[in-house]
Amino acid sequence: MKLKGIQKIIGGTVSAMMIAASIPAVASAADQQDRGNIGGYDYEMWNQNGQGQVSMNPGAGSFTCSWSNIENFLARMGKNYDSQKQNYKQIGNIVLTYDVEYTPRGNSYMCVYGWTRNPLVEYYIVEGWGDWRPPGNDGENKGTVSLNGNTYDIRKSMRYNQPSLDGTATFPQYWSVRQTSGSANNQTNYMKGTIDVSKHFDAWSQAGLDMSGTLYEVSLNIEGYRSNGQANVKSVTVSTDGSGGGASSNDWNQGQEQNNDWNNWNNGQQNNDWNNWNNGQQNNDWNNWNNGQ
Repeated sequence: MKLKGIQKIIGGTVSAMMIAASIPAVASAADQQDRGNIGGYDYEMWNQNGQGQVSMNPGAGSFTCSWSNIENFLARMGKNYDSQKQNYKQIGNIVLTYDVEYTPRGNSYMCVYGWTRNPLVEYYIVEGWGDWRPPGNDGENKGTVSLNGNTYDIRKSMRYNQPSLDGTATFPQYWSVRQTSGSANNQTNYMKGTIDVSKHFDAWSQAGLDMSGTLYEVSLNIEGYRSNGQANVKSVTVSTDGSGGGASSNDWNQGQEQNNDWNNWNNGQQNNDWNNWNNGQQNNDWNNWNNGQ
């Protein structure tokens, strides 16, 4: 099932999309949407067709959210850079830190999310998921990168004639997905970490993915598809001077991974590998996530 790329984008500076810029082409009249800026952070809650029960309570660099019986739901918070019209390298050394209590019950994930323009690209850095590891079997393998104590698989997938930041378009999606999820399904996961976002972008560039476009946003995103769940984002920060700190490695294709996964630090949880995560999972594909967007 492809977690829909969320074509809703943070537009706090502009009008405020948390990752959800106000893209009229994205949300239908029936969609439930709430956007704003608080304490310098852009946020958005989006609920497809207004289905089920949802909530998002934003603070300055924090929010809580919950969802049940939904089609597709997202809550996100971060920084919008659209007005700067600059490439990520011009903006600075972008680092996002998070401290989250995340409870997925079904198909859901927690990630860093955003877009670039010229070229139009949608991107994800996935830290944890519920019962389905995105993007499934979709797309091309582009290698791995080890950063902040975790190893990520890099993938590229394509969206054809789908809603986007700039209306209906064909565009690529770039992914960094942790080889070992920082979360488990049907339990509260205490997740805390640092993501050197610019170094993921560097790795994608080295893998042949085009990151020359102007950066639209960098946000922490909680998303659910036909599932239930909740999250308490106790803090999220986005800096452009590298002050989030703590990159353990930025070597391309480095295979070594430090054993400092947050769940190991806090709960002694087992490192469930990809095969364990997917045993018995439904063959939900990416297009299902985007249907109706």
